[in-house]
Amino acid sequence: MEPGKSAIGTWSGGRFMHFGEPLAEDRLEALLRPGDGIDTVISADVYGEGAADELLGRALAGVDRDSYALVGAVGHDFVAGERDGPRGFPRFTDPRLRGPDEYARYLRDAAEASLGRLGAERFDLLLLHNPDRAGFTSEAVWDGMAALRDAGLAAAIGIAPGPANGFTLDLIDCFERFGERIDWAMVILNPLEPWPGELCLAAAAEHEVRVLTRVVDYGGLFWDDVRAGHRFAEHDHRRFRPAGWVEAGRERLERMRPIAARHGLTPLQLACRWNLAHPAVECVAPTLIQEAGKRARPIEDKRAELASLPGRDLPDAEVAEIRAIGDNTGSMALKGASPDHEGEERPDRWPLDPELTALAARRGIDPDRDLRKLAAAHAA
Repeated sequence: MEPGKSAIGTWSGGRFMHFGEPLAEDRLEALLRPGDGIDTVISADVYGEGAADELLGRALAGVDRDSYALVGAVGHDFVAGERDGPRGFPRFTDPRLRGPDEYARYLRDAAEASLGRLGAERFDLLLLHNPDRAGFTSEAVWDGMAALRDAGLAAAIGIAPGPANGFTLDLIDCFERFGERIDWAMVILNPLEPWPGELCLAAAAEHEVRVLTRVVDYGGLFWDDVRAGHRFAEHDHRRFRPAGWVEAGRERLERMRPIAARHGLTPLQLACRWNLAHPAVECVAPTLIQEAGKRARPIEDKRAELASLPGRDLPDAEVAEIRAIGDNTGSMALKGASPDHEGEERPDRWPLDPELTALAARRGIDPDRDLRKLAAAHAA
C-alpha cells in the first residue's frame, strides 16, 4: 500500500518523544494499530534505540499486511555511534564512523534490522531520517537508498529532514540532484507554521515527489486542549518553544475558527485540510498527545477525530486567508543551510555556499529576505 491521507507516528503517545503524558504500553499499542480509518503507521529506528520499532511490531501483530502502509526511517547510527547528550546519535554519514564506500552496507543493515524488530518483510516507504549535509548531496547515499528499493526491502524511498524547521534549500537541491529516485519527502507544515515548509512544495511537485507533513497540530494547539497558561512538564519537548507561543497561537487559532465552522471541521481537521490543499502534499501525520490535567481530551478521541477527516478541499481563497493569519515568516533560526549560520559546520546546520545561493536565485528565494530570523519585535 501507499501512505494514505492520514498517518500516526511512533513519536505520538509520549513514550519515545516527550509530548504530554506517556501512555501505558497496551494503550499505545492500541493507538498505533492500523484500522478504524487510519491505515498508515510510521516509525524510526532511532526512537528508543529500536524500542519504537518493537512496540509497533507488537501493535501490527495479526493485522493483515495488505491493509496498511508501513513507513520506516533510518539514518542515525545508534549501534556504532555514541549519543551526544541532547543532540542524539550521530548520522551514519559521520566521517568518524565510515566513508562513502560503506554507506550502502549501513543502510541495508539498518533497514533489515528495523524490519526484523517490526516483524515485517518490507517497508511501503523508507525515509532517510534527519540527514546531514552529506545525506542531501551524496550520490553514494542515494545509490544506497535506491538499492533498498531495488532489493524489495522498500516499495518507495524518501527523505525526512529535521528534526527542527529548515533545510529549505538543501531539500530543493536534493530534489534537483536525485528527484528521479525520490518518491516522498516529510516536511513540517501547518497553518501556524507555513514558513518555511511551503517554500519547497513547488519543487517537490515539479519532481513528482509526494509530501508527508508532520507537526500538523502545531505542538498540540490544533487539538484544542492546550490553552493559555498551560503547564508543560519538565521533560516535555515543547518547552523549547519561546515564551508566549501558546497564547499567540491561540489568538490566531480563534481567527481561523470561523472558517473551520463553515466547513464543519474541528481545528485539527482544518489544519489537515489546509495542508492537503497544497501542491504535492498527500499525507498528514499530526502528533497525538495525551495532555495532563482535567481539561485534557482522551488521546483515543483525538485518533478518532483524525480518522474521520473529511475529504473535501478548502477553497483557494480560504487557504490564502489562513496562511495570512498564521504567517510565521522569520520567527526562528532555521536549520540546514542558512544565512544566519556562523562558525563551523554542524550535523544539522551549515553556511550557504555559492551553489545553494545560485539555486535560491533560480527558485526566486532571497535568503536574506526568506530564510533569516527576524528581530524579535518583527517576528510575531
